[in-house]
Parts: sequence; C-alpha cells; structure tokens
Amino acid sequence: MSAKLFSVNTVAFKCLKTLQDCSTRGFSIGAASLGPVNLKGRSCLTLKDFSSDEIKRLLWVSGDLKHRIKHEKQYLPLLQGKSIAMIFEKRSTRTRMSTETGFALLGGHPCFLTSQDIHLGVNESGTDTARVLSGLCDIVLARVYSHSTLEELDKEASIPIINGLSDLYHPIQILADFLTLQEHYGSLSGLTVSWIGDGNNVLHSFMMTAAKLGVNLKIATPKGYEPERSVIQEAQRLSKEHGTQLVLTSDPMEAAHGSNVLVTDTWVSMGQEEEKKKRLKDFKGYQITMQTGSVAKPDWTFLHCLPRKMEEVDDEVFYSSRSLVFPEAENRKWTIMGLMVSLLTDYTPQIPMQKF
Repeated sequence: MSAKLFSVNTVAFKCLKTLQDCSTRGFSIGAASLGPVNLKGRSCLTLKDFSSDEIKRLLWVSGDLKHRIKHEKQYLPLLQGKSIAMIFEKRSTRTRMSTETGFALLGGHPCFLTSQDIHLGVNESGTDTARVLSGLCDIVLARVYSHSTLEELDKEASIPIINGLSDLYHPIQILADFLTLQEHYGSLSGLTVSWIGDGNNVLHSFMMTAAKLGVNLKIATPKGYEPERSVIQEAQRLSKEHGTQLVLTSDPMEAAHGSNVLVTDTWVSMGQEEEKKKRLKDFKGYQITMQTGSVAKPDWTFLHCLPRKMEEVDDEVFYSSRSLVFPEAENRKWTIMGLMVSLLTDYTPQIPMQKF
C-alpha cells in the first residue's frame, strides 16, 4: 500500500502483576508510562516490518482489550460503522472465527469471501480487487497461498491489508503465541523458545519476532527442511542487534535442552499432501513427548497452533497441564482484535503495559 506513514517513539514499560491464573491472566490496573506508537493506516504482511516497540504495543492493546471485554465485561464498539473483507483461499477454523467474531464484537461488520466468491486473480486481477475493496470496506484480511498475492493487494489498496497466512509468514499466529507466553510467564524477556519441526511460515514469523521481544530461539529442523536462507540471515542480524541467542540444529534434543517453551506445527501443510509419506519419514524422531521435555527447564510449556496430528506431539504432552494450546487458540481472537483496532483507530489502552 502506498503512503502508509507511521511514527515511532521510544516506549517505556512498567512491570505489573498478572490478574489471575495462567488461563485468565491479564494486566493490572495502574498509571501507564508510554510514548506514542502510531500504527493507524499500516498493513501487517510480516512482523519483519514492525519494530520491537510496535510489536509490544500490539501485545499491550490485545491484552488491554482482553481484560476490558472478557474480564470487566465492557462493551467497546471501537469498530462500529467499519467493515472487513476476509479473503480465504485456504480454509481455517481459528483465523476465520477469531477475525469474524472479534470484528463483530467490536461493533464492525465482517464479510467472508472464499476464492469461489471473488475469483481472486482469476476473473479479476489482484490489482482490481484491491482497488474495488478499498472503496467498499475499511480493511482486508487475506489468507492466501502465495505471499506475492498479499504484496500485490497491499501495493494497490488504499486501506490496511492483514496477512491471515501465506506460504512465507503467519504473523497473526505469532502475536497470539507471545501473548499466551506473556500471560503465563509474566514476562517474555529472557525466555527460550525451541521450535522442533518444519522450517515453515510459522517458524519464519517466530524468527522475525523473537529477538525483538528479548526471546532466545532454538530451531531443530530435519536436513532439507530448514527455514528460508533470507529469513535465517535476517534472524541472525536481529539476534545480534538485540543480544539474544539463535541456534539452528537438526537435533530435537539439542534444541529442547534448557528451553522454557517447546513448539511444533503440522509437518504436512495444505498443498503438501502429495509429500506426506516422505515427510513423515523425514520427520521421524521429531515428535514432542515428555522425553523431549526432560531436557528442558522445569517450568517448560508446550505450544501448537493447531490443527494437531499425533505424529507431531503425543497425547501425554498435548493434553497435559504444560500444554497452552487452548489458551493460545483463544488468544488468536484477542490479538487479531488488537491488531485491527491498532490499524484502524487511535485507541489508547486503559491499563499499564507489561514489561517484557
């Protein structure tokens, strides 16, 4: 999108206590000390484009909305009179439900569009679709196969575009993951997250975000399934800039050693079904079990963005008290709400910000 200008000011963070247990934990009330970070009018195609302060702002707004709406039972029609076009080339449970219900909860009108509804890039070019939607709605969330589709929409639209998932990045999932960890641990800075699985779009988004939040990242992928080289290079630069650790290995136990958080994802994504047999063979030994966790820190937890398959993580871990997958899934709603509010309004949170 052209002419999406933003200003960034230094953000000062204050420590605060969490409100309840890890399933309902929020932010304490008090005076905030915060310089302005203006995200209104921006697009979110990748968190690579967002600074440390901007990502923290998004998490703060998300936590604020969750506290005010879920725990305080407040009605906040912040998006009243606005509409969102939700373009889905790929099916989804969490992305559709979180966006559709979240936008409506904030007083706006969501419009769900599949590839059969609008024929994006088939009967109408991405350029024309972007220009048409810019006159009909206020923001677009697109869940697509190719990241270039998002880039075309963003270039031609005059409204914000949100990446609901592409082959390269999944930024809205990572916001939910880090809000979940912030709620559970009380702080993100100094945590070690270990990714054990495929070098995919979710991992790419972790790599563009972790160092900016002071989080160490250890990655284990089978040989031939490593992250994109350009993403690795940028992650290495960010790690050096922010003083965090970045480890890449093919040994799951090496990655898990000393970790606070074990994370995995599907080994066979949509569009990779023909590769399933080979992938399952190549990922042998990568299933996360209690044995994997035995070398992690005593307080280790588990994340998975869902849907989950048994070969990726066994039931003992997935349904254990260490698993945060269902709070993580719920936080998809609060973080997409926080993102949409930040991109469309000048909203100022009412609670002080967690120190990361």
